[in-house]
This record gives sequence, structure tokens and C-alpha cells, in this order.
Amino acid sequence: MADLTAEADAWKDVWRDEAPHVLAALLRRHRDLADCEDAVQLALLAAAEQWPRDGLPTTPRAWLHRVASRRLVDIIRADASRRDREARAARLEVRDLGDQNLPEDDSGNRDDGDDGDDTLTLMTLCAHPALTAPSQVALTLRAVAGLTTAEIATCFFVPEPTMAQRISRAKATLRAHGAIFSPPTPAELPCRLHAVRHTVAAIYTQDHSLAERVRGADPLLGESAVRLAREVHRARPSEPESAGLLALLLLTHARSPARLDAAGEIVPLPEQDRLLWDQDLIAEGIALLIPTLSTGYVGAFQLQAAIAAVHAEAPSFAATDWPQILELYRMLERVDPTPSVALGLAVATAEVAGPQAGLDLLARSPEQSHRHQAVTGHLLARLGREAEAREAFLRAAEGTHSLPEQRYLLRLAGHGPAANANANANANANANANATAG
Repeated sequence: MADLTAEADAWKDVWRDEAPHVLAALLRRHRDLADCEDAVQLALLAAAEQWPRDGLPTTPRAWLHRVASRRLVDIIRADASRRDREARAARLEVRDLGDQNLPEDDSGNRDDGDDGDDTLTLMTLCAHPALTAPSQVALTLRAVAGLTTAEIATCFFVPEPTMAQRISRAKATLRAHGAIFSPPTPAELPCRLHAVRHTVAAIYTQDHSLAERVRGADPLLGESAVRLAREVHRARPSEPESAGLLALLLLTHARSPARLDAAGEIVPLPEQDRLLWDQDLIAEGIALLIPTLSTGYVGAFQLQAAIAAVHAEAPSFAATDWPQILELYRMLERVDPTPSVALGLAVATAEVAGPQAGLDLLARSPEQSHRHQAVTGHLLARLGREAEAREAFLRAAEGTHSLPEQRYLLRLAGHGPAANANANANANANANANATAG
């Protein structure tokens, strides 16, 4: 039974790796994303039925492409009201499918989407500016990361039918705007890459939310985000911000094993066992980051990665170079003045200039998220203003959807004096995670 489970997991990895390439190959011939994605899903269903029985094909991608191409023909033919698409399907069948009697695991190397830029092009399509940010993320998770609708629904904490409708609407929006699978023009590329990078970062943010809100959550989402960031960097290695994004996710992901304890409770940064941090990921992230900081303009992802690197290189929380982090946050605020950056700046300021200086910065911000309230509570606790700190912690607990975080904040609200020792340390854990997700 264990061998069958391991084999099934291996097939699942193959499906996730190959599905985006097969989808890209179909989109080069038939530019309707919904039809092509449906055809790929049907091919994956066929694989789920046949591979356990017949074994893994010699060339899984060619197998999936062949079956998906046939399913696409069936889909197009079923739409009798669209005669022009039926004609394209006939041409597709003649050119690509050939002899219908060839075995299903034929290893012929037809166009199987093995273009190095396929994944990036697919991500730029999913990050179309006509889509909302949540739709961009959901569509990328489905088409590029290979997650099922049920898995994506879990990430967004919505029912599966709701997510299915959202994805369908996103595909319809792309169709209405005439979005096609083709590399963006040189003029479009910077804007599209910007959207792609933020979509990948948002996927990783969803991983943090899922990990904090669901005990024993599948780490697949974070790993998918790292894989997508690798694809973006591989496709455009000369882009400093693409390297910055990958470095940021590597440095952040390296700390994942220490973020939650065995009971699924949050472990604040100063209390984390740094021996659990993945040193290989840290070394890779820093090696990626260093060359990008001397290229001239330094963007938001590079600066966030630099902050994460300072934390990663510190042998202990007490040895963290806070003046350097403060300067990096000041630079980041000029480049990307978001609420999460303002929060991180306040925390770093409190470490360098004292908790009152941090509170003064927080008071200037109109943003009143639960993380803002949590940091306020930590800084108030450091100043000995325990009653005010408890009120801030209670407001923060009411505002979060994360049960572990809520329990943590309620503990602080019920034991204000106990919060003093690690107050600013814990505040930084919250603020830095939020800025990282930015």
C-alpha cells in the first residue's frame, strides 16, 4: 500500500509539472484558454485512470499532449454554433493527431510545449490587467501551478463552486478582451512582468495565510510559489527584480519549518529554533540577491529580500543588525509606500530609537489593520502601558481570521506583563512577515 501511495504522489508531481507545458502547446494552436484548460483537465483525468493500470508512459508530456489534443478536438466539435472553430479543429486534427490508432503512450516528440518561455508567457496571460488581483492569483494557481479548483478554494477559504465561478469569469474576461497566448511585446513586458511578480508573491502570501489558519496545511502552495519564481527568473535572468523576488521567497521559505510548533501555534521570530532554518535556501537566496544590489535601480522585491537576508544572517535575534534593517525600510518606503512597509518601518524604528518613536510613526498611519493593532500593543507593553496594550491586543484578535494568531494575541491580552520580554521581538515577527508578503 505504501508503494502505491508513493507512486500516486509521483504521478501527481508529474501532472503538476507537465500540465502547464501541455496547456501552452494547445494555446499556440487554439487561443481560447477555457477550452484548452478543459482539455488538459480531461487529459489528466484520463491519466488518473490509465497510468495506475498501465504504468507511467515513457514521455508523460507527449502522452498528455496527445490526449489533450484529442479532447480539445472533441470540445470544439461539440460547439456546433461556432463553425469557424470547428474548421480550425479539423485542421488541428489533420496536422497534429495523425493516425488515430497510435498507442496512447506514444513517445513521438510532437510539439509538447517544451519552450523555455512557455511558463512565463502563460503567467503573463493569467496576470492580464483586465483581471482583478484575486482572479489573477486563482487563474495562475489553476493554469500554471496545477492546483485543482478544490485546492484553490481552500487557499481562498471559499466554497469550491464559488471558486469555480470565479475562475470561469476570469476566463470569460480574457476571452472578452481578446487575450491570446503569445509573448508580450517589448513595450508590454515590463508591466506584465510587474503583475506576474506580484501575483507570485500573492500566492506565497496565501501560503502564509493557509499555514496560519489550517493546522497541518499542505506546503504545496508555498513550494508552487517558489517554483514559479524560479521560472520567472530563469526566463528573464537579467531582470533584477525577478532575482529579488526569487531571493525573497527563498529566504522567507527557509524559515517555514520553525514558524509553527507541533501543535500548530505561532512561534515568534525571537523564539524560533534557527537550526531548523534551511541553510541551503538561505545561501541560494543571498547569492542571488547580492549581484542585483549593484545594478543601479533597486526595487521593492530586492529591498524586501535584503531585509530578509539580514534576519537570516543574524546568529540570534539579539544579534540582528537593526540599524541596517531600518535603513532598508526607509529605502523601501520611498520605493513602495504600502501599509505593511510602514508597519515594518515602525518596528525597526522602535528597535533603534525606542518604542515611543515606533508608536509616533504608527500614529501617523491611517491604516488600522489587526497587524497594526498588534504592533501597537507590543510597543505599548514595552512602555509599561499595560491596559492600553491589552485593548490593542483585543482589537487585533478581533480583526484576524487566523485562529493561531488570535489565540496568541488573546494570551498577550490576558497576560500583559508577560508580553514585555518579547514584545518588540514578536511585533517584528508580525510586521516582517507582512512586509515579506507585500
